[in-house]
Amino acid sequence: MIAENLTPRLQNAPQLMTTPPLLTVTDISKRFGSVVALHEVSATVYPGEVLGIVGESGSGKSTLLRMLNLEDTPDSGDYRLALPEFDGNLFDLDRFARRMLCARQIGIVYQNPHLGLLMGHTSSGNVAERLLIAGERRFAELRSKAREALDASEFPLERMDARPIELSGGMQQRVQLAKAIALEPALLLLDEPTTGLDVSVQALVLDTLKRLQRDRAITMVIVSHDLGVIRTMADRVMVMRRGRVVEQGLVDQIFQDPQHEYTQQLVHAKL
Repeated sequence: MIAENLTPRLQNAPQLMTTPPLLTVTDISKRFGSVVALHEVSATVYPGEVLGIVGESGSGKSTLLRMLNLEDTPDSGDYRLALPEFDGNLFDLDRFARRMLCARQIGIVYQNPHLGLLMGHTSSGNVAERLLIAGERRFAELRSKAREALDASEFPLERMDARPIELSGGMQQRVQLAKAIALEPALLLLDEPTTGLDVSVQALVLDTLKRLQRDRAITMVIVSHDLGVIRTMADRVMVMRRGRVVEQGLVDQIFQDPQHEYTQQLVHAKL
């Protein structure tokens, strides 16, 4: 089944790359003391494409995702999104401009729902919070758009006024996803979205993500240590080790014929 799902994405991948990239990062470097978290990392992601980032703990993949969400600033490097209202290096934006950009154009689903949700607020209220940041003030619109986003993430609407703290891990991830897509962002970032979930719940979350990507052509960057998740979701794969990109390519190339020794170890360990 996974192989069948991969086929149309791989056929479309060359077509994606005939258009300018939506996301471009160039030579991003970041140190925390003596630790090199990122070293001259560069990447492009095309409209409607899913880029998977893999690597062991400490490889720099989650640090890179935080950079893409403008939660941190690198020591050096350039980050651009092909959006008409934002020109230049996004790392040069001030705190307010970053917040507005992320609210309107960049959605994120964290591995830990506590980072993305107000656990004591209602699920619909969590989604509405993102809409409020973006400027929506009409209660009826807030309620309606929150309901639409929760429905799109396949969250049970009869529980939209339940607090995330009362929900299962899988349901919390769906609330995060609804919050992330509420304003139809240009870019969706996913940090280990299935970690800690039961296998059956993982499958449901991945099915929802695949449907959203297919129906809305959302551009995604997904970080995961689970190669099965990356193989299911991604068009292209970027392999990171110790803050560096060691290999990247189409998903079938990386999994069927890895070139770098580290990538070979990752793939063979999974097999």
